[in-house]
Amino acid sequence: MTTEEAAPARAGQCEDRPTGGGAAEQGYDVFAQVCPSRAVFAELADKWSLLILMSLAACGPQRFSELQRGIGGVSRKMLTQSLRNLERSGLLLRTVYPETPPRVVYDLLPLGRELAELVTPLGRWTEHRADRMLAARGEFDAAHAAHAGE
Repeated sequence: MTTEEAAPARAGQCEDRPTGGGAAEQGYDVFAQVCPSRAVFAELADKWSLLILMSLAACGPQRFSELQRGIGGVSRKMLTQSLRNLERSGLLLRTVYPETPPRVVYDLLPLGRELAELVTPLGRWTEHRADRMLAARGEFDAAHAAHAGE
């Protein structure tokens, strides 16, 4: 390779990678193993967090039991943990009303609403393309099962 040729870009070093407005100034890089933004990204990328955000965006403020019913398969423990992480990250607000028994309601904060607007289209895209992806998986599995027997 000549000195004028650049090495191929690899993850985390793309010159034209979007920085997300201010990320470069902050020095954050989700591709960097030790970057704090990587941990935040990983917490947000878990399936329960994204489903919680989507549910609150679609249905508005909800109680714990409403969220659990609306998000099929989430355990109390995982819902509690995910809600706590989202609250800690400034994405949702937990409001306790002084009633007997106390009523607790979860709602999106502006940062959570912003993120929900980004991930909701991903959820819709997944719903509309699931049949194609499942068919591709079936084809892949069948092809690799055939090769495994060789």
